[in-house]
Amino acid sequence: MMVLLGEVGGVEEYAVCEALSSGAITKPVVAWCIGTCASQIASEIQFGHAGALANDEQETAVVKNRALKQAGAHVPESFDSLGTCIHAVYCKLLADGVVQPLVEPSRPTVPIDYAWAQQLGLIRKPTSFLSSISDERGEELIYCNMTISQVMEQNLGIGGTLSLLWMKKRLPDYAHKFIEMCLIITADHGPAVSGAHNTIVTARAGKDLISSIVSGMLTIGDRFGGALDAAAQQFSQAYDMGLTPLEFVKRMRDEKKLIMGIGHRVKSVNNPDKRVELIKTFVKNHFVKTPLLDFALDVEKLTTTKKPNLILNVDGCIGVAFVDLLRFCGEFTPEEADELIGAGMLNGLFVYGRTLGFIGHFLDQKRLKQGLYRHPWDDI
Repeated sequence: MMVLLGEVGGVEEYAVCEALSSGAITKPVVAWCIGTCASQIASEIQFGHAGALANDEQETAVVKNRALKQAGAHVPESFDSLGTCIHAVYCKLLADGVVQPLVEPSRPTVPIDYAWAQQLGLIRKPTSFLSSISDERGEELIYCNMTISQVMEQNLGIGGTLSLLWMKKRLPDYAHKFIEMCLIITADHGPAVSGAHNTIVTARAGKDLISSIVSGMLTIGDRFGGALDAAAQQFSQAYDMGLTPLEFVKRMRDEKKLIMGIGHRVKSVNNPDKRVELIKTFVKNHFVKTPLLDFALDVEKLTTTKKPNLILNVDGCIGVAFVDLLRFCGEFTPEEADELIGAGMLNGLFVYGRTLGFIGHFLDQKRLKQGLYRHPWDDI
């Protein structure tokens, strides 16, 4: 089939009419001449891309379309129907067997633009690591599915924020207050302990805040701060095994191991640690259950019969109390509670709290304008 699109002006379309009438053109012709609206306009107006103009009636689109139709061309009612007319002629050729539909050739796949596909959510690149505690890509910063506005409006405080980011849970209000109490109590133990000492020496060497804090942080371990994790693990393991306090003490003695969280250089039964008393009072008044704290206090009764300073110290008290909190606050399974303790969360609590004190010691040395520290030879 052939398609002709003519226009106002000229007489070339009549040559097609003659060819159709004489049989020179045997294929079906679908034809339309544009500019049929010219007869509705009084003044002379040029039409078409070449400025066509009908100089007499034979050159008008209406007359041309009529002539084409009389010659045997398929002429639609209007230009809007041209596509419909072409389709009708094609369908008749198909039905008569004149033409056969061709199979569409396979097209080469054009890869979709990566940035666009990613924006549509169709793909994502392989990730290097996973994170599930926070997100700042949206309208608001999010801490574990809570917007920062909600955190502030609901007055979660430092304790609640810590529980969201560390444990992915919103704990009861008493738990938030207990966490904040632990941070306050562990913030500083004076300038003589290794972490504070290192921070002070580094600050006096003229180093910056971060370097001084890191110097103190690097001392945190089994002998300084690590007692929280170790005490929690030792006491909870003994309790879970069903050992009595006496059996636990005897077993640790036989294995020549220290009971972490027991013992103090200065405090004793006769000179109790006020920090421990504060923690015990709060825990007893607010926690659901305190079996591990009770177990540790029974152990303390045995150890202090040997030496009055073998008391449950602040690290041990916080450690066992935290196990009671995680196990019985109703937010964790026993396995989840043990996993958090095993991951070093309590050491993190000590690091967080102690950072407050280390910053204080750094600023104190700068404020006092202390010079470079050199240790005296008579103390070496």
